[in-house]
Order: sequence, then C-alpha cells, then structure tokens
Amino acid sequence: MRIVNPADGSEVAEVDADSSDTIVEKYAAARQAQPAWASRPVSERVDVLRRFRAMVVYRAEDLAPLLTCETGKPVAQARSELDAVVERIDFFLDSVESVTADDVVLDDPSGGLREVIVHEPLGVVANISAWNYPYFVGTNVFVPALLCGNAVMYKPSELASLTGQAIAEMLWNVGVPEDLFALVIGAGQAGAALVDQPVDGLFFTGSYTTGLRIAEALAPRLTPVGLELGGKDPVYVTDDVDVAAAAESLADGAFYNAGQSCCSVERIYVHESVHDQFVDAFVTTVKGFVVGDPTEDATYVGPVARQPQLAVLEAQVDDAVAKGATVLTGGHRGQAGLAGHGGHGESAARGYWFEPTVVVDVTHEMALMRDESFGPIIGIQRVNDDAEALALMNDTDYGLTAGVFCRDEGRARALLAQVDSGTAYWNCCDRVSPRLPWSGRNHSGIGSTLSTTGIEVFCRPKAFHLRSPS
Repeated sequence: MRIVNPADGSEVAEVDADSSDTIVEKYAAARQAQPAWASRPVSERVDVLRRFRAMVVYRAEDLAPLLTCETGKPVAQARSELDAVVERIDFFLDSVESVTADDVVLDDPSGGLREVIVHEPLGVVANISAWNYPYFVGTNVFVPALLCGNAVMYKPSELASLTGQAIAEMLWNVGVPEDLFALVIGAGQAGAALVDQPVDGLFFTGSYTTGLRIAEALAPRLTPVGLELGGKDPVYVTDDVDVAAAAESLADGAFYNAGQSCCSVERIYVHESVHDQFVDAFVTTVKGFVVGDPTEDATYVGPVARQPQLAVLEAQVDDAVAKGATVLTGGHRGQAGLAGHGGHGESAARGYWFEPTVVVDVTHEMALMRDESFGPIIGIQRVNDDAEALALMNDTDYGLTAGVFCRDEGRARALLAQVDSGTAYWNCCDRVSPRLPWSGRNHSGIGSTLSTTGIEVFCRPKAFHLRSPS
C-alpha cells in the first residue's frame, strides 16, 4: 500500500497491508491474550499506559513531521495535537480506577444483603480510527479500552498508517503485549475484514455512510458499537457581539487543519445588523492565513488529505454560485490555492490543494450549507433574528456541535437548549475536552467517548446479589 504526501503527491513509503487471513490470526491471538491482561490490577495497567504517555512526549519532535508528511497537517498543528493528547491520556489514567471500582449500592447488615455493581471488560475491541486527528481519535478509544482490561484490534486510517505503526510500536515497547494490541494495516478491504471478526465492541470514526454499513453489519450479532461520524456544525453570531473577536475565533474554527475536523465550523449565520461588518472582518482574517509548505512552522493552511475531496469542494462552490452565491475569496483548487501565499509552484500543483474559500449570499438550497464539506470552505448566511437562526441551525441531518456567539449567556443557552446537537458552545468553537462526553446525534453517530462515560463504555456491568448466611 502506497503512502502519498498530499502536499506534493510524492510517495512517502510503501507498507504491507493485512489480508483477511492475517486479520483472522490477529483476532485469535488477541482473544487468547486478553484474559491475562484483564487479570492484572488496574494499577499495573495504568503504569504501562503512563509509560506510553511518556513515550509520546519524548518522541513528539519525530512524530509531528511523520504525521505531516502523510496527512498534510501543518507541522505546528501536528505538534499541538501531540501536546494536547497528553491531557486526554492523563484524564483516563487519573479516572479509570474510580470509574471501574466495584460500586456497593446496598449494604444492609440487618438483612445480610449487599448489592454490588462490578465492571468487567468487554473483551476484544475493534478500533477503526481516523486520519485527521489520529492521536486524539485513537487515544479516545484504545487508551480507556486497554485500561479497562480489553484487547484492542487497532486499524488506523490508511491515510495515517505510518502514524498508526508508530503508536503501536510505542505501546509494544512500553509493555503492552503485541498480541493484545493488534495493529491492522490496510484500506477498506482490511476494515471490512475486521468488521467480520466476532469482536465484543467496535468503535469507528469516519463518514456516516461507512458508519451506517458497520452498524448494519453488526446489528444481527447485537455487538455494541460506537460511531463518531460527520457534522455540519452551525454557529450563530448575534447582534450584540464583539464582531472582530467573533470573526477571528470563527475563522480559526472553520479553517484550522484545513477545515478537516468533524467539529470544524461548517456554516455561519449572522444577524443582519452585524452581517456586513462580520463578513469584512472574517475575510480579512482568512486572507491573512499563511497557506504553504506544511513542514514550515509558519504555515496555517496546508493541503487537504484526500484527493477526491477536491472535487467535492469544487462542486459545492459551483453549485452555490449557480444558485446565486458570491465567492469573496478562494473558490479554486490546485496551484492557485497558493497564489500570494509563498507556495511552491510545481509541487503544489501535484498536491491536493484548495484555496481557503468564503462564500456569502448562501441559502439552504445549496449543497454548501447542507452537505458536509470537510475542507477549507465556509458559507455565511444573513438572518433576521434568533428564530430564523435557530430554524436554520436545526435544518440538518447531523447533530454533532453547535455554537452561539453573543454577550448574554442566558440568551445563548436558551438557543442552544433548542439545538439538536451533542455539544454546545458559547463564544467558542471547534473545542473538545477530555472531561466532557463527545457524542453525536442523528447522522453524527451514536455512543460517547471521553469523560467518565467514555471509560464506562468499554466495560460491561455485572450485578451481584450477595446474601450472608444466617
């Protein structure tokens, strides 16, 4: 399997992909290895994963450029992901013992009866991870799964295979048995073969279409699934905001990692009284972003990771313009995406580049405002009042995040309480906390990661009714 650098189209490496037969073998080995791992005290498993945390910190300067070369993520943002993932790991390390401890819910000495909830590991867990934030998305699953006593079959995205290999090697080197943490390399065929294994839980991050196929495949087996899928994340800017601050924050939320995040801001609604002022400030901010070589520290916007996404973005622009929208900046793929931004000519033309794009005069008749973009593009729509903004925010098949920028917390919370999303933001966006559950609604998925909920999901409760002999 070829690993291609999306910045210039060059081949980075070739890796051996797993076959259906090797995946069956790895499953059998993981099943055999899991009981011994589960029998170890939680404190020992914590010690092993704490060494993994230290390894991530120690190797960060090597791991960041590796991530950049295969996904196109600007190296400064790759370093930020590695820095921030440590906080997530720390949360799991600090929380797992209390979350998984036996819970005595009744202790009646007079009747000699105790009722106890015990948390047992699921068994063998499959994790089909994502390329856009492989450390965040992966550790959300495999760290708590391992801490709870499970074996893990870990399939990184084919677009982040080298990073996935590095993660596996670090875990093996700090004491996680290789059979217990089984690395599965490959594209769709490998993922399908993994879904066919009789695992005890499967956790997937990716598109709604693929997530639906996984859910349908596992439904007859009643296998628990966690699906973190897409989003069409809306934000409403009210009439009383600090316009410059809101524009700067939302531009970052829309274009960080070239807009390739499930919680990137994908559509913005602005109250008519501040619309023009907001758009001017927003476009000024976007035009100031440094687009260029993702290996350079100053670069803010790099290429998109997937070549097919260029056609999606181009089609959304063409559809919007045909229906009356106006492109204020950007709107094209290829070398033009680097014009005036210090790009590298011929290599840029070979890579997967799309200009940071801002579109106004948009409506919900346009694909840009309804379908997930997952790229450096945003539509901004004028609204008359809070009621119109709320109706448009809820006019979607997705339900991952939603935000409101305004001065009045009460007003913001009243609006956000009526938005059908798993996460709500007031005066911030594109943010994830290890202390809060990360969950989607509707086409954005089912289940939760992060928070204590994201630890409990890797256990099965067992109810004990214990009566002392009279």
